[in-house]
Amino acid sequence: MTHIVSNQSRKIVKKSYDDIEKAEFIRIGNQFADDFLFQDNKATDIPINALRIIFNIISILRNDQFMPEKQVRQLTLFDEEFETENNVFISMKIRNKKISEKRSSKQIVEAYEYLTKFKMGWYTSKNIAGKDIKTFGGLISLPSYEERGYTSFLISSFWLKKLIVLTEYNHVMYKLVYEIRNNKHVLFAIWLSKIPENGTTLKLSTFNQKFNLNYKNSNDFCIKFLKPIRLNLNKLNHLSFNYKYEHDAISIIPYLNKNIEEGLLTEKANDVRLVNRRIRYFRQRYYLENIDLTRFLYSYSNILKIRLQIEEAYKRFIKENRIRGKTSTNIKGIYFLQKLQEFLIEVYRESETGKRFPDAYPVII
Repeated sequence: MTHIVSNQSRKIVKKSYDDIEKAEFIRIGNQFADDFLFQDNKATDIPINALRIIFNIISILRNDQFMPEKQVRQLTLFDEEFETENNVFISMKIRNKKISEKRSSKQIVEAYEYLTKFKMGWYTSKNIAGKDIKTFGGLISLPSYEERGYTSFLISSFWLKKLIVLTEYNHVMYKLVYEIRNNKHVLFAIWLSKIPENGTTLKLSTFNQKFNLNYKNSNDFCIKFLKPIRLNLNKLNHLSFNYKYEHDAISIIPYLNKNIEEGLLTEKANDVRLVNRRIRYFRQRYYLENIDLTRFLYSYSNILKIRLQIEEAYKRFIKENRIRGKTSTNIKGIYFLQKLQEFLIEVYRESETGKRFPDAYPVII
């Protein structure tokens, strides 16, 4: 149902989102990161509480995120819903305690004010038909306390598109904005997720400029800035890094962290050889070589909880075929993944989390 909100200019609210259970990982689109978090290739000096709002927005939107080249129909549906007229918005609400544990009104107000004012302006995007669609605002507009314990606000179709249409994206752990208090450290973790797997080398002056720092030599930068970040990411994130320097050239080499909390990527449960062998089995047995496996591979390789659920779903898939007297390999390619997804939803909804949040199931296709 479409609602009209009158404030300065006509705003059309097409969809509403309620707060949902936090995600373990969020998917941050590279375009959004480049345009909002790293404006002109420099990290935005965004307060940590404002980063918490962004992480929660992306978490709430996660079930609507899609890759346009793989899900063309989704792009068409987005265009039809949000890019046929000017000043189209969605509404959203987030629990205040997710932004400030102490529910400090001052901290919450300052965070929302920042996101309302930062990059506020008129924005234009072209829809599929080539028509210019205009919207006004910052990342969020009209924050208000409509319900006790929550803050409600609007997000324009321009920024919504950058958040959910993921041409390229990277995973970041949701809890980083709660476990790490330094906003530059969180932004570094987001930047780290975007660099090549074999690493990158930048001059000290480039790092100083990128993260608004003022280190005089590479040793100080590595010891005082990089080392604390690395210690945090080793404990808290799925991705960490090594570093080295020679004169003013500093190299960052990312690696998957196998020792983080909650059983994710632990050495014992995530033997890389066993995981890779299992993935090869699925590829070969069900003819998955020419299928987009981005979500399946990431979830199976990196998230222990989902991998166990996938294995349980696969057992049920095999059992169903045996009961029906059919060979499982008769179901191939995308049809196999679709069937596996059905059983994965079933497995998830039987879990304690699934009983409370039945629609927050893992998506592997």
